[in-house]
Amino acid sequence: MRPRDLEARMREREWFHSLTVPPGAWTVIRVDGRGFSRLTAERFDKPFDARFSELMTTAARTLLTELAGRYAYTESDEISVVLDPDHDLFGREVEKLVSLSAAIASAAFTHAAGEPAAFDSRIWLGTHADDVVDYMSWRQADAARCSLNGWCYWTLRGEGRTARQATRELERASVPDKNELLYARGINFNDLPAWQRRGIGLWWRTYEKTGHDPVRGVDVQATRRRVHIERDLPMKDRYRDLVRDLVTRRAA
Repeated sequence: MRPRDLEARMREREWFHSLTVPPGAWTVIRVDGRGFSRLTAERFDKPFDARFSELMTTAARTLLTELAGRYAYTESDEISVVLDPDHDLFGREVEKLVSLSAAIASAAFTHAAGEPAAFDSRIWLGTHADDVVDYMSWRQADAARCSLNGWCYWTLRGEGRTARQATRELERASVPDKNELLYARGINFNDLPAWQRRGIGLWWRTYEKTGHDPVRGVDVQATRRRVHIERDLPMKDRYRDLVRDLVTRRAA
């Protein structure tokens, strides 16, 4: 068999290699930590640890930069990055977008943490900018739900409940019930740090930097970009307005 014939046969079996994101579609890549319950079990405080949040923020910033995203959002052990609908990253190949985004997040987190960590990845597609707004509202609502559940669960565990007892006690509890559970123990959920309840957003901001032109011997102003990290995100309609503005504004 000729080498070219063999190569053609092998290429035919790369079943999903030709699958690409449709041109013009809004793309969100979401990575999730794999086995992070075990990773965080004895290394970080519960329900939230600022050190772990910083590691996730570092991974999110790396993803936003490497993928040239419009906006990144992280909560718990997940990160979502919005790509421009006109992007041509990796030829829009789904396999590469998924595998490389997971690899980037894993490498960034591992390097910052000093121990191995792994992420998996998936792709979400939207037709309009408002689809992206809906997606991000969904993820922030998930952050609030998980935060409230986490605070209640670990508060009960701290009082001596077993994992099974704490889970059963919260199974039929409503949101007001859970807030009351915390309030009775001196914890006002609404007074907890915003990053714990609403997640963290990252986006590009432009700024002016003064430099010196040695040829002309004068100071000059140059426009630069850097990643802004927001740990006090708004919520509900104000958050939707923020996301809409960030994903629809022209890239600087």
